[in-house]
Amino acid sequence: MARYTDAVCRLCRREGAKLFLKGDRCYTDKCAMVRRPYSPGQHGQRRKKLSEFGLQLREKQKARRYYGVLETQFSNYFEMANRKKGMTGENLLKILESRLDNVVYRFGLANSRPEARQLVVHGHFTVNGRKVNIPSYLLKPGDVVAVAEKSKGSAKFKELAELSASKNIPSFLEYNVDKLEGKVVGECAREEVGIPLEEHLIVELYSK
Repeated sequence: MARYTDAVCRLCRREGAKLFLKGDRCYTDKCAMVRRPYSPGQHGQRRKKLSEFGLQLREKQKARRYYGVLETQFSNYFEMANRKKGMTGENLLKILESRLDNVVYRFGLANSRPEARQLVVHGHFTVNGRKVNIPSYLLKPGDVVAVAEKSKGSAKFKELAELSASKNIPSFLEYNVDKLEGKVVGECAREEVGIPLEEHLIVELYSK
């Protein structure tokens, strides 16, 4: 399975925004965006005026890296969003938010989306009672996501259970900390997307 394996802090610096790819570290002074808030590389501190295309591309890359999606997969999601009724940009964000790894992170059962992806791949979660190890699995309203029985007793999930109890759960999800399971009850509202994105720029990029 293809995935990005280089230093993830470089991605935040390249996009000029915190993408919260390293969990708790992103909220401390050790965060790369606090220590070096400029693009990586020899010429990173030079200010560059972006063209219209450059702005659109950067916004697409920001969204792609935020959710940990590769290029072809992101393009497929856009086509899916474009076929649905409503605003394409908002449809795209709703699809990305419905990914299993994202929902696991939103429940507080992982410190970051990359960690959620890894936990899903290792088979620690079930969907409607069946084990699912595909991070890109798209959930629908009514689907129930739970920590697998064999994993509930692990020290890792006991620690995460304590953290998830204080997690701010978005309104399109319901979460039961005692059972370590949650339910998708709707679609993510635009205002609940946790990163400032101008999705209209992504739509303009793909519409050329």
